[in-house]
Amino acid sequence: MVRRVLLPLALLGLGAGAGRATLDNGLARTPPMGWNSWNHFGCDVSARLIRETADAMVASGMRDAGYRYVVIDDCWQVARDPQGRLVADSARFPGGIKPLADYVHAQGLKFGIYTDAGRKTCQGRPGTYGHEVEDARTFAAWGVDYVKEDWCYADSLDAPIQYAKFRDALRGAGRPIVFSICEWGSLSPWDWGPTTGHLWRTTTDIEDKWSSMLDNLDISGQHAAAARPGAWNDPDMLEVGNGGMTDAEYRAHFSLWAIMAAPLIAGNDLRTMTSATRDILTNREVIAVDQDSLGVQGTLVQEDPPEHQVWVKPLRDGSRAVVLVNRSTTPDSITATWWRLRLPAGGGGGGGGRAGAGPLGARRHRDFQRQVHGAGAGAWRGDGAGESLTAAPDLRRSDLCIGVHGRPAPFLAPCVSSRFARSPRSSQPIRLTPHAGTVARHSRRAIR
Repeated sequence: MVRRVLLPLALLGLGAGAGRATLDNGLARTPPMGWNSWNHFGCDVSARLIRETADAMVASGMRDAGYRYVVIDDCWQVARDPQGRLVADSARFPGGIKPLADYVHAQGLKFGIYTDAGRKTCQGRPGTYGHEVEDARTFAAWGVDYVKEDWCYADSLDAPIQYAKFRDALRGAGRPIVFSICEWGSLSPWDWGPTTGHLWRTTTDIEDKWSSMLDNLDISGQHAAAARPGAWNDPDMLEVGNGGMTDAEYRAHFSLWAIMAAPLIAGNDLRTMTSATRDILTNREVIAVDQDSLGVQGTLVQEDPPEHQVWVKPLRDGSRAVVLVNRSTTPDSITATWWRLRLPAGGGGGGGGRAGAGPLGARRHRDFQRQVHGAGAGAWRGDGAGESLTAAPDLRRSDLCIGVHGRPAPFLAPCVSSRFARSPRSSQPIRLTPHAGTVARHSRRAIR
């Protein structure tokens, strides 16, 4: 069992990570968004799969929602040629990698590839150790925009040194390339990763299970101070749509990654995903929380027994994104105190004691309360426009709605009795917006 750590409120300040050096070459100023083959396909990769995935990313609306990188993980490479250059599997990638990268670029997307810092990849293919300059130049010549470098067959190596070697090789290759460090958090990459790569894995591999997702959340959530524009903690790729969790659990997974400013790298089959999966992955309000330009990772600010949590992420406009998480299987109300959210009790200065005349019609209270069903979560954004509401308790496990500027997100279940409902194993970021000391009128119309 991973021990959860309640981080100091100071980490929520606008200066989180200030004064610490980063690679800072202009790339990955917000967390990278894209797709990677490993979680769903493993070694079963091919040029056809990548082309069809690029097509699906466009057709599904994912590209327009912000997803950019199409990344081949392990098993594309089989050998090195006499000049020491990596060679792709000719049966699966006829014509090699460059024509595939060109195809991805033609769809308005960027192309990513995998290698390993050790002597072999995790699946026993040629690694980059001793070939850092050659491989960086090869990737640049192919048109690669993103490289994930793993840490298998590297037992005797020093991670900061090896990853710095490849960083320098990429820097000298003549092409801007996002560098994704994947040594599983075993050697404290949050300490040296910001000066070496654009993102670094904080955890072991995620599994398509609620418990695994929470484990990675707990670990990555402890290192918020390391994250900032151009440098991101990576709790691993998304499992949304792979079938091991419910849609409500996947909504929670997606929202919790967003509140942590984590890279949003989908790992499902985009060609056959359900409309529910597509709607989760393309929810623009949630994506906006993840991609907020302030670049501060949200943190756990309140934890009450048995398994109730409140996570908060400061945003560029001065508001806060808030996620309430019920990790248990029993429905319950979760109350977040305004001081925990670093918001003034009862809203900003002035404005009287009653909320705006919208349908919520709430009075200002000291605390912020929501009903959250077992294994669920919900999210808001705000500046202390202090309504205190409790949702109807008789919602089904799959019911979930999110308030953004007081409005329900269109793909989620409708709100009940003008109140926000939370279901088991679910969550979305909510935004309670600043309104010069007054409570905004709450509209119930769908987000456009």
